[in-house]
Amino acid sequence: MQSKVIKSTSNAPTFDWRNYIVYFAFVGVFIIFSITLYDYGFLSVNNLLNIVRQTAMISIMAVAVTFVISTGEIDLSVGSITALSSLTAALAIQSFGVMGGIIAGIGTGALLGLINGLLVTKVLIPSFLVTLGMMGIVKGLAMWITGTAPVPILNETFIFLFGSGNLGPIPMLFIWTIIVAVIGHIVLRKTTFGRQVLATGGNESAARFSGINTARVKLIALVSSGMMAGFAGMLFAGRLEAGRFTFGEGAELSVIAAVILGGTSLFGGVGTVVGTIFGSILIGTINNGLIIMGLDVSQQMIVSGLIIILAVAFGKRAVKR
Repeated sequence: MQSKVIKSTSNAPTFDWRNYIVYFAFVGVFIIFSITLYDYGFLSVNNLLNIVRQTAMISIMAVAVTFVISTGEIDLSVGSITALSSLTAALAIQSFGVMGGIIAGIGTGALLGLINGLLVTKVLIPSFLVTLGMMGIVKGLAMWITGTAPVPILNETFIFLFGSGNLGPIPMLFIWTIIVAVIGHIVLRKTTFGRQVLATGGNESAARFSGINTARVKLIALVSSGMMAGFAGMLFAGRLEAGRFTFGEGAELSVIAAVILGGTSLFGGVGTVVGTIFGSILIGTINNGLIIMGLDVSQQMIVSGLIIILAVAFGKRAVKR
């Protein structure tokens, strides 16, 4: 009787706090800044909405990159795709209006994501090398097509929908973030495709033997990543009322940091969209607080990097299965 009780107890689920490190880190950072920066307006509604606006584009790209990394691949081209998509959207708006801008922006990202996906799945070039090369190519295209000049956006409807508009007190950028996050979470956790993504990243050979078309799964993930980078480019353009080749510069690092900090395994097979969103907001909150403190850019980078490393170091280490 005693041995049965012991066996039952050993099988009981245990709480591992390391799985929730991003949430603890977010609460801890938020409390510290709330206390130390209270007199500087950190908790003001305007400042909190600014954090939401500033992190929206990173959050949206990070949701899609969660799928890519969960398959065991990576996408380093999202920042450059963001810049080019902002320019193609701005140019299309001048000739074809809002709908033309939407099609051009998302279409640019989808096309580049498709090229990435085909090179990875058909030509069998590692995604790190493909997207690293694509990052340079797309950056050059963004600089070349307009001669590094910004392309202004004067369409008020586009600016409202994808930039500085508000639905009541709620910024449109926050609404788009929630929509993308909810869809991403449902797809990853509740659909067959989501299970295939995690199976592909967990053990690709086993996934293929079980009948999963792993190449197709990776292709869809990379196309989706390109599309969301294109969408983020539209949001950058709408918020700043212009397309620029500098948009998204270095964003790929923030995106990947948000994904990994949120609990997605860099080796694939483990992914969480909710964690990714909190990882993105955590990074945005840290940057916002350090700016209010008056730290210069170099100091902000040092402190922000240290906090992220510590959070990941204390988190659960996922290993390749």
